Amino acid sequence: MRLAYAFPARLFGFVLWLLASACTAADTAMQTANAAVAVETPAEKAERMRWWTAARFGMFIHWGPVSLKGTEIGWSRGREVSIPVYDNLYKEFNPTKFDAREYITLAKETGMKYITLTTKHHDGFSMFATKLSDYNVMHTPFKRDIARELADECRRQGLRFCAYYSIIDWHHPDYLPRGAGDKRPVKDDDFERYCAFMKGQLRELVENYHPAVLWFDGEWENHWTAERGRDIYAMLRQIDPTLIINNRLGKHRAFGHGGMTPAESTVGDFGTPEQETGRFYGDRSTYWESNMTICHQWAWKPNDQLKSLKECVDLLVTNAGYDGNFMLNVGPMPDGRIEPRQVERLREIGRWMKQYGDSVYGTRGGPFQPAKWGVSTCKDDKIFVHVLRWPGDGPITLPSVARKIVGSRLLTSGEVEVKPTEPGIVLTIPQASRQALDTIIELRLDGSALDIPVLGTR
Repeated sequence: MRLAYAFPARLFGFVLWLLASACTAADTAMQTANAAVAVETPAEKAERMRWWTAARFGMFIHWGPVSLKGTEIGWSRGREVSIPVYDNLYKEFNPTKFDAREYITLAKETGMKYITLTTKHHDGFSMFATKLSDYNVMHTPFKRDIARELADECRRQGLRFCAYYSIIDWHHPDYLPRGAGDKRPVKDDDFERYCAFMKGQLRELVENYHPAVLWFDGEWENHWTAERGRDIYAMLRQIDPTLIINNRLGKHRAFGHGGMTPAESTVGDFGTPEQETGRFYGDRSTYWESNMTICHQWAWKPNDQLKSLKECVDLLVTNAGYDGNFMLNVGPMPDGRIEPRQVERLREIGRWMKQYGDSVYGTRGGPFQPAKWGVSTCKDDKIFVHVLRWPGDGPITLPSVARKIVGSRLLTSGEVEVKPTEPGIVLTIPQASRQALDTIIELRLDGSALDIPVLGTR
């Protein structure tokens, strides 16, 4: 197993020694980088996060040789699929129908502004042309750099390429602890040597593929520490000061239901609520991104239950209204295509976003707190009220705002009556104008909507 890591064992050991030596020699530079990261002001961070916050919507892609089995990526190794079988699936992986242009065109048609590819999941297989291990896509029958093709196509079509990378690597001979069912001896293993390998791969990713975001995972296992996370965070930000990094690099995600509660062991720029919507903070200085699956499983599974269009729109709009981003995951099939029914669902979302995306892109959550009926978003001099669930037949009453409403319209077509009253702003919409997916009312103010403090709703 150890010989699977690029080159003969002795030469591979020498390469890792060089990497470790380089890391030691860079201590002073790393301390400088740590200091630079530590003094970043909230305004500077807001500027670095600006494109990401405005984007609001991205595509997650969980993919690898495991798609041949239709089981979960990483987690099925040593469980549903035996380790010898799982670790050799790459020898059969030949997704000849993969077309990066089709992927990015589809993401763009869906209204997504960035994609995040699993460049290495917990199973250790690299979907990029790493020089540090033979266990990668270039050593499959396919022999093409999937990450490179997606990154290049993103730049051609104006999307941002982002990379998921797992700290866990159950395949690597030096990673500890072992994964489920792994009986390999641990006597000669060296976690520091694994960390040097990981740093080398991360440097390859940042310098060769230039991701806008590095999305980490797998920080929970016991050999990982917050100190290791801070060291890597500083190294990566030194290589690319504009890089955005999620909060799974430290030892404590600290996001509760999606936020970024400060904690000494938290490392990263934004929270990552998984399969749930984050919290609404209202301060607009807390960054998070909800990541959810379009079906149930992250990797492709035959006949997996697909989310409805209503569910997808609800999740997208609700996350924006709670002031977070939304990343919707697809799992490509073994032949390289995204499943046709998933493609159709994404295109349905795209048709909706083409009409109403202005109420999502570039907005912040609020100023009205989320309620049972839905959420609000705002930007410039506009508030968008998204009614996702009608509370009976009556109107919706919003709190009064410290701005004059100078105009209103129903973006989703039809009539709306907006009446300022003593209890608040009363929105009356006839049954015929109420939409099943989302009824959107635009309120235009005589000044900035972002200056309005967070308000309760009724």
